Amino acid sequence: MERVSRVEGVNYQQYDGLGLAELVKRKEVHPKEIVAEAIRVIEMHNPKLNAVINKLYEKAEAMAEEIDLNGSFAGVPMLLKDLAQEMEGEKITFGSKVYQDHYAKVDSNYVKQVRKTGAVLIGQTNIPEFGLMGITEPAIYGPARNPWNTEHTPGGSSGGSAAAVASGMVPIAGANDGGGSIRIPASFCGLFGLKPTRGRTPVGPLAGRSWQGAAVDLILSRSVRDSAAMLDALSVYEKGAAFHALPFEGNYLSQLQMNVDKRLKIAFTVQSPLGNKVDPDCKGAVMKTAKFLESLGHHVVEKEAPVDGRKIVYSFLTMYFGEVAAHLASLEEILGRKVKMNDVEMTTWIVGLIGKATSAKEFVLSLREWDKAALEMEIFHETYDFYMTPTTAMLPAKIGELDPSPYEKLAMQVSGSLGFGGILKKAGIVEQVAENNLKRTPFTQLANLTGQPAMTVPLHLTQEGLPVGVQFMAAKGREDLLYSMAGMLEQSELWVPVQSNPFFKLV
Repeated sequence: MERVSRVEGVNYQQYDGLGLAELVKRKEVHPKEIVAEAIRVIEMHNPKLNAVINKLYEKAEAMAEEIDLNGSFAGVPMLLKDLAQEMEGEKITFGSKVYQDHYAKVDSNYVKQVRKTGAVLIGQTNIPEFGLMGITEPAIYGPARNPWNTEHTPGGSSGGSAAAVASGMVPIAGANDGGGSIRIPASFCGLFGLKPTRGRTPVGPLAGRSWQGAAVDLILSRSVRDSAAMLDALSVYEKGAAFHALPFEGNYLSQLQMNVDKRLKIAFTVQSPLGNKVDPDCKGAVMKTAKFLESLGHHVVEKEAPVDGRKIVYSFLTMYFGEVAAHLASLEEILGRKVKMNDVEMTTWIVGLIGKATSAKEFVLSLREWDKAALEMEIFHETYDFYMTPTTAMLPAKIGELDPSPYEKLAMQVSGSLGFGGILKKAGIVEQVAENNLKRTPFTQLANLTGQPAMTVPLHLTQEGLPVGVQFMAAKGREDLLYSMAGMLEQSELWVPVQSNPFFKLV
């Protein structure tokens, strides 16, 4: 049998996941050959991109021998994110040296469902430590790089997954999103990325909630239909979960065939909720999309969401600080000793100290802001089908650009060694570092806190050749509406093909 790269004269990289699965089901190619081709492309591109940090080639080859042809992704190579997507017997490091000898005892429920699709799990992808940043530059593995321009970040925290999919290593890769970690890297790498409704996909069995319900798992993909098919596979009732989304009657994949012939009401803004500047290309992508949708007969109006954007960001940060403090505390069970400052990266340690200095009152009040915003957005969506914004306020940073300044590093080192979390909190140093990062990506946190589904769609390319995403939010439970819109946009002239990036030409 011919190698998959020669099947019908089309390269492996030009197939999406469902396309490869169809070849397998028609027995035009064996899963072993697809896996071999994926390994070849990973070995070609990974030295430059540093997207894959744990290769599971032998297990993947064995898995390819026992594929269930009934699965939607039968024989399709897939990478898992090195965070909350545990695979029994395999290392899971959360992007941190403190976990470098940590192995998963069981499959996560996410992985259990993915296995049922017939996908072949071929490795794990690079992330920032504990998934805390919108860039992927962990000390333990080094930076992942953007296939469109390797001087730039692919974003985070699903940055390794985004770089792998965008470069053609695999058609799909695991991702999760607690503040934009699916949508930010998807935007930076020219991919499709959807964050589902809170409670739609599994988080167990090791947890009943992730980041108080802000974080949810799905994938990054080049095609809309791969994302929809995987959400169909992952939409299961989970007994131990703290949150459950209302079941969707039907399947998401079929929504791509639904004509968007209803006159939709779309509100949009290009103003940052933090009040900072928004890059002209990020604004332009939204304005261009608004004009296109209006030309199709939809009602498009410029209108900001009825929430306090600054309160949303600071409510997010309160949770963020608290979750890091709790994570560091839970490490003591794993290590059998108290956690030390040099166990983790300096920024992680300082964020944990801030979390320890955050009161229970502050934490509860911040969660109340989530609920208030959720109600306000549900009422908003009684009028508007979509809320459209730039996915990010800025283009991807260059590698190393967001490192703390020498002054910030010194202040953090001194305060960290002395345990001065309260002093740092009052001084606002960590908030300054966090806001410096969030001002680049201030649009994504809202959907995490309200629990709404949100997606980014690749609809613009800068003169420098960097992709730019446009974000759409819908009411809770309306992933179907988002997929219908995405399916229509994927067929439009606005869609930026990911195959335009340099790594697709290096096959």
